[in-house]
Amino acid sequence: MPPLRRNCARLAPLIALLSLAGTSIPAGAEEQAAQAEQIQQFVLELADKHGFEPGELTVLLRGAKLVPRILEAIASPAEAKPWYAYRPIFVTRSRIEEGVRFWDRNAALLEKAEQAFGVPPEIIVAILGVETRYGRHRGGFRVLDSLATLAFNYPPRSAFFRRELEQFLLLAREENLDPLEPVGSYAGAMGRPQFISSSYRAYAIDFDGDGFRDLWGNDADAIGSIANYFVRHGWQPGDPITYQASIDAAKVDAVLSGSPKPTRTVGELRRNGVQFDAELDDTAAATLFRLETRGEPEHWIGLQNFYVITRYNHSILYAMAVYQLSREILGRRGQLQTAQPGGGDR
Repeated sequence: MPPLRRNCARLAPLIALLSLAGTSIPAGAEEQAAQAEQIQQFVLELADKHGFEPGELTVLLRGAKLVPRILEAIASPAEAKPWYAYRPIFVTRSRIEEGVRFWDRNAALLEKAEQAFGVPPEIIVAILGVETRYGRHRGGFRVLDSLATLAFNYPPRSAFFRRELEQFLLLAREENLDPLEPVGSYAGAMGRPQFISSSYRAYAIDFDGDGFRDLWGNDADAIGSIANYFVRHGWQPGDPITYQASIDAAKVDAVLSGSPKPTRTVGELRRNGVQFDAELDDTAAATLFRLETRGEPEHWIGLQNFYVITRYNHSILYAMAVYQLSREILGRRGQLQTAQPGGGDR
């Protein structure tokens, strides 16, 4: 390939075409010029760093569409809701029943993942339940459109989404994917477990040994990849996740945290009046957080494994929905097994 700077003149007329077709958001001449310059710089960087052919990459990006619904969605995520409105979205009877059926269909794979990684089946099943209803709802946006829209039209997180667009293009090249075909969420998350591009490249695994890392059509790879993701982010096999707690209202502000990161210790929380029904080592890392209900707020302590769940989605509400859905699925499956003749595992 010719030196990068020799391609600049050839790129200029192509870059001028890069207005992200399909937009219904008006933009002035200055905004269009600024965006074209940003995209040109992005193309040149990827050509320099990764050996992409600049003209081909420009033509590919020219096929991306700016989708206003993506900008609307990222401006009002579900995680902005209070807990009492967020929980009913995910912890539902139908999602519990579907989770039991998914577990039954994939019991051997889930057991294999638990043996290999130490992540309980109910947690893996709940992640898939919250993310895609066990693989059924994987998003309705082309990943290229989502990432291009956010990379060049959403200033608050443009740097993050440009990195993810870069990761997506590398992923497509590595996995021999047509970058125009993958479909995912408004934020560019893909497949049954909704991995973003950097997570797909870093944590997806070929769990059934067929030579492919397929998170779209393969339950084995989805299950194994979630378990791998958790372990790589510090999951502690056999350790607890979270406990409901109580504390005097006059003392709560001294120890309450809005972060899921366990920066205090269990002993410190106890000394400040936090009470919970569990035997935990005083040296264990913990955090205290609050969930808004329609009545009195609930207080919970989050431990290391709770924090790991938030590495999947950086939200206390998300992690709590996964945890509570997992408990409901585990309990319902146990009820059904007990009701069967013999009461044994299926």
